[in-house]
Amino acid sequence: MTRRNVGLVLLLAAVALLPFADLEIGGHDPWRVLGRVLAGFLAPSFATLASLGDAIALTLAFAFFGVALGAAVGLALAVLHHRRAVRIGCAVLRSVHELFWALLLIQPLGPSASAGVLAIAIPYAGIFGKVFAEILDEIDRRPADVLPPRTGRISAFLFARLPLALGPMRVYGLYRVECGLRSSAVLGFVGLPTLGFELDTFFRQGEYGSVAAVLLAYYALIGTMRLWMRPRLVPFYLLGALAVLAGTRSVPLSWDNVTRFLTEDLVPAPLRDANLLDVAPWAELGDWLGLLVGEQAVPGMVATLVVSQITIALMGLLALAAYPLLVPAVVGRVGRGVGHVILVVARSTPEFMLCYLALQILGPSMLPAILALGIHNGAIIAHLLGREAERVVPMLRPDAPRGLDLHAYELTPRLYAPFLAYVFYRWEIVVRESAIVGMLGIQTLGFFVDSAIAEIRLDRAVVLLMITAAVTLAIDAVSRLVRRRLGLGAFGGLEARTARLG
Repeated sequence: MTRRNVGLVLLLAAVALLPFADLEIGGHDPWRVLGRVLAGFLAPSFATLASLGDAIALTLAFAFFGVALGAAVGLALAVLHHRRAVRIGCAVLRSVHELFWALLLIQPLGPSASAGVLAIAIPYAGIFGKVFAEILDEIDRRPADVLPPRTGRISAFLFARLPLALGPMRVYGLYRVECGLRSSAVLGFVGLPTLGFELDTFFRQGEYGSVAAVLLAYYALIGTMRLWMRPRLVPFYLLGALAVLAGTRSVPLSWDNVTRFLTEDLVPAPLRDANLLDVAPWAELGDWLGLLVGEQAVPGMVATLVVSQITIALMGLLALAAYPLLVPAVVGRVGRGVGHVILVVARSTPEFMLCYLALQILGPSMLPAILALGIHNGAIIAHLLGREAERVVPMLRPDAPRGLDLHAYELTPRLYAPFLAYVFYRWEIVVRESAIVGMLGIQTLGFFVDSAIAEIRLDRAVVLLMITAAVTLAIDAVSRLVRRRLGLGAFGGLEARTARLG
């Protein structure tokens, strides 16, 4: 399959799945709700900001400490990433969304600072491990090759390899902080006191001016990161985060709860207190798994794939249409300014938040999820392509066309390969996100995971999470194969490139 055809195949696959998608608008009066939301943004309740101090502080603290812990563990995993067990472990860790980790960790730890930090740190450790390993593989190996023969591996790593990799690692780490802020904010939707919790509370109360204030505070955090997120200030931010986390009131840790969680709650129901040498418990386990897979896993998996594949097509179309908003030669300087604001808002708003907002307006169906995921991920790719286009424009011939002709006949053909690379790079991420929006009532895998946890059937939740991870890893494997066949780059290289362009 050629690069030209692969995009058409993705589009046709989405069209073929449309009959199986629930795209009904189920809101009672979506235009009235939309009008009230927009009215809230026209008159935001800035007085609300005075009560958001703790939520903002915890959003930052979870992000800083979770990313730092994930980076530290990821660096250790990167050194051992050549081992198959470590590679598989990293893939499993990053295949489960932060919100799923939070849902699980809250069971033994309660809605505590530890649960919030670990929910971010665990999947990020898998991501950092993969990306740092590829950064280490790509650095110049000559300094390590000229070391004396008896130089130890640790000394060679610390003095010949790590110093050359620190630059790209630092850039990527700062990019991950922005991602961590998005992750931290949405942890509020599962009960942790971050900005997402405040957003959910105000929406339920119909206080749309306060909703606007929460979102504007969040956009201010993300939009000003380039001003306050300096590498030399990171140690002070971490100390501040530690102070905030230490001062957070939470339920005292109960080791009895942790022990019960590990030894009872996670054990499949047919095997609890059973004689594992008997045949009967294992037969019951087979029946139990069969019902779980047939009634929940399969329908959830089908819905997840339908949402994700339609999202991929929408994401790609939006990205190709929107990236010229960052190119002055196409839309002019004023247009670029407006386009930059639009894309920053769309890509900075977590997909879970966007889906939540869309559900309030459009009602429960796949449509809010597809729109939210398509807009969020499409804006990310449009931003990356826009940055690529800014580098291409000066290399064009002097008589190159301007405006839409430049977009259609010069830039898009040149950017089609990186466009496909980013689409396939986001594929695995879109599948993870399609699963997680099930927590909002859309019957993807996340819906059944959330229901199992709400019913305190953690054994079912873990099996469904394992299936979610398997689906994500399968998509990742297919994505890697396609990228390799088309020469589009590896996961770590694209993550690092995203950090540089972002």
